[in-house]
Amino acid sequence: MTQPAPHVTHEVLNQVPPLAGYDVADDPALIEALRREAGSPAPAREGREAELHDLGGRAGSADTRELARLANEYPPVLRTHDARGHRIDEVEFHPAWHELMATAVSHGLHAAPWLDDTPGAHVARAARFYVWTQAEAGHGCPISMTYAAVPALRHEPALASRFAPLLASRAYDPGLRVPDGKAGLLAGMAMTEKQGGSDVRANTTRAVPAGGDGYLITGHKWFCSAPMCDLFLVLAQAPEGLGCFLLPRVLPDGTRNAMRLQRLKDKLGNRSNASSEVEYDAAFAWRVGEPGRGVATIIEMVSATRLDCVLGSAAAIRQAAVAALYYASARRSFGATLVSHPLMAAVLADLVLESEAATALAVRLAGAADRAARGDAGEASLLRLALPAAKYWVCKRTPMATAEALECLGGNGYVEESGLPRLYREAPLNSVWEGSGNVTALDVLRALTRSPGSADALLAETGLAASGDRRLDAAQERLGRELKETAAATGTEVQYRARRLAGLIAVTLQASLLVRHAPAAVADAFCASRVGSPDGPAGPAGAFGMLPDGLDLDPVLGRARVSVRG
Repeated sequence: MTQPAPHVTHEVLNQVPPLAGYDVADDPALIEALRREAGSPAPAREGREAELHDLGGRAGSADTRELARLANEYPPVLRTHDARGHRIDEVEFHPAWHELMATAVSHGLHAAPWLDDTPGAHVARAARFYVWTQAEAGHGCPISMTYAAVPALRHEPALASRFAPLLASRAYDPGLRVPDGKAGLLAGMAMTEKQGGSDVRANTTRAVPAGGDGYLITGHKWFCSAPMCDLFLVLAQAPEGLGCFLLPRVLPDGTRNAMRLQRLKDKLGNRSNASSEVEYDAAFAWRVGEPGRGVATIIEMVSATRLDCVLGSAAAIRQAAVAALYYASARRSFGATLVSHPLMAAVLADLVLESEAATALAVRLAGAADRAARGDAGEASLLRLALPAAKYWVCKRTPMATAEALECLGGNGYVEESGLPRLYREAPLNSVWEGSGNVTALDVLRALTRSPGSADALLAETGLAASGDRRLDAAQERLGRELKETAAATGTEVQYRARRLAGLIAVTLQASLLVRHAPAAVADAFCASRVGSPDGPAGPAGAFGMLPDGLDLDPVLGRARVSVRG
């Protein structure tokens, strides 16, 4: 008797392989911006690009994709006491975290540029940070804070000469030991408190003089990310006023400082990274900068971490656009690939435009930061106004872009294996960190009043594309009027302008950069969709995929196609 053939129900058809085995640095907008902003001689440029592509290959590999998965599925665990009841206050990380950290540090994504006198060192570092954060974003937090700590430490030359070389070291050396004896250090910061948040002047943590530049810190911090770092910049109220202090985890005699980890935060995203509440019980710290000038001392740290927020958000938008286009180019529906359908092509092209603009702006600001650090006053003025505007705008656009990219994958995008859910959970973080949307928008107003030359620097920058596109010319005129009217306004009502002005600054600057440097099809589509309206940018609520008719989208889509090795 013939047996019936078994039913085949699990033949896999029309499914897209995981996006792995590609070079994340295969990114025309990034490479072009790096070459513009780094300003390096050919040999240095070639070396930097070779390192960037090496890192990009690692970031896009299947092995690194697995490390990212493990670091997030097995988040850090707090160990407050050892088996005998001794207080240890340690955080235990999965080995995948340490592998990711070791790669980041060995490539100088932390403080290495501060000890590199080569022009463009900070730009090259920004490009590497942008590439590697696409591998896994959570471990970028201690990397970014370490980068930002050095300019604050320079307010206290003795501490800078003692610790900056170790903070810039490319040796990853985890574990709680005396900082001076380690091969490399990482730095964190603890500023916000539960009663104050962004209002750091409401801090109640106290600093009592303990002889020389030493103080004893007592109080509670509501957010302290990466609590296993070696050094922390802390704000506390001293007799002279709110001051900045450098607090080591381990004291010079080898004993652990009185920094008690109360709990780890259970966060929406950024789960591979430990964020904690800490309590100081007469913990020893050194004063950094002038007594009572804590905010002024730490402000450069805030600026540096805000730059990394823009870079990290631009990287997330790029990652989302690449993933969506890769999927849509292979998945088929109704007899054709998804990307062949005009409406899907419009959505994908719009995501690519958002990515191109965010990347161009982020690397331009990295170039301004590099030149400002070398004494360029004009670039410093531009940065004071453009950076908070970019932080506001690019970070606001990221959750929307990642959500749209996730939807391009349909139900497959909603499951963890695709990687899109983790990217989506991560997307709002940079908008919250280092000043939420309102805080950064208000900082735009402060820059206008406290740095009068910043508006002129901004208009000079956007004006470099004068007559390059009539739509941009109109946006430039509108920006000039808005800046003038806002600077002349009085009273609290001017605050209502803050978000609108921040968005206008960011989008006009993006349009100017694309008109000057991007392919014509990219610049045309961006200006048509972002600055073509007499009302200016549509705002973060504007949906993707509503592009005007008549645009050439194929060259736009080509900017986000990557080559995947089989």
